[in-house]
Amino acid sequence: MDKGRREFFRMVAAGTVCAGLTPIMGVHASKSRAIQPVETNIADALKYPRNENSLPGRYPGRVVKVPDINSVGEEGINDKVVDSMLAKGMMNLAGTKSLSDAWRQFVSPSEVVGLKVNPIGGRLLSTSHALVKSVIAQLQASGIPRENIVIFDRRTQQLIEAGFTPENYPGITILGTEHVDEKGSFYDEKGELYSLSRIDREWYYWADCEMEYDENLLPHMVNQGKYSYFSNIVTRKLDKIINLPIMKNAGASVTLCLKNLGYGVITNTSRLHAPLWAETCAQVCAFPPVRDKVVLNIADGIKGCYDGGPGANPQFFTDYKMLLLGTDPVAVDMTGYDIIIGKRIEMGRQAGFAEAGLKQMRLAGELGLGIADPEKIDLISV
Repeated sequence: MDKGRREFFRMVAAGTVCAGLTPIMGVHASKSRAIQPVETNIADALKYPRNENSLPGRYPGRVVKVPDINSVGEEGINDKVVDSMLAKGMMNLAGTKSLSDAWRQFVSPSEVVGLKVNPIGGRLLSTSHALVKSVIAQLQASGIPRENIVIFDRRTQQLIEAGFTPENYPGITILGTEHVDEKGSFYDEKGELYSLSRIDREWYYWADCEMEYDENLLPHMVNQGKYSYFSNIVTRKLDKIINLPIMKNAGASVTLCLKNLGYGVITNTSRLHAPLWAETCAQVCAFPPVRDKVVLNIADGIKGCYDGGPGANPQFFTDYKMLLLGTDPVAVDMTGYDIIIGKRIEMGRQAGFAEAGLKQMRLAGELGLGIADPEKIDLISV
């Protein structure tokens, strides 16, 4: 980390950063900061005892950065280079000479392993197939049966649009919580949402805010009210989760590990954006179905964006040409923040680093989910 960035974080800790830095924009706008604090059930999550798998995992604060300028060429992403990058990253993270030994530190053949992708950007800018297919191949080579691997996200339709289909991934289970059938309908023959059978009402994130959804938005939210239910994909179907976010911005913040999980495993999320965007990113990850199952975070920075996120605006695409790996999602997000926001500043999209953009990482750190202090992050560049 350069001297300027260290000085910024030193001033943040001392509370001396000026208030003129660019705030979070868009749906996560600064106007939401004027809203009174919203009560949630985060205290319920903290009552559950931690175990050996609980975040921040086996290597708190350790982040492995694997850049390769050859990962993207004139013909697009180079799959072989990405596979090599992943292998280097895994062995450096785990401290092993064997790739199989590295993977087997985190998963075993008897477990069902979920790959949490980010398909929001469709075929333009989602978790790359090069990375996902490399993860699958290396898992298989390490003894994880193909039938024990699941690609999942909230929305089936977005998975399909991004190319996560049975045709492209034969033998891999592909699941979405918000489900549509072959006719494009969210409703079964009884007129009920398919998604209602894919949530777990025993696990929920409660927040004292709500929003009324119309008939077009409701299928994407599953339910209204003050409860956001966890997907039964994470609560019942998976033993371990490997988080595969893509390096994007969210205004003057980032949508990386915490966001990919926090907003990717629960229902009824639109109500949470304005009053609780950062809190949701952090607090949902503190519940056992996430906290105790996410064993790896591999941020896909082969291609990404520095503005227009978390959607996909080609005007702001950039090739970061790197992967970030760690068991600690907070440390990975802090590292990714430095890179993505640095690019935003370079491209004139904001004036400087803003403490507001770090809020979800700070909160997650306070919840014991990882290391939010950049001075304590062990960044290994391969």
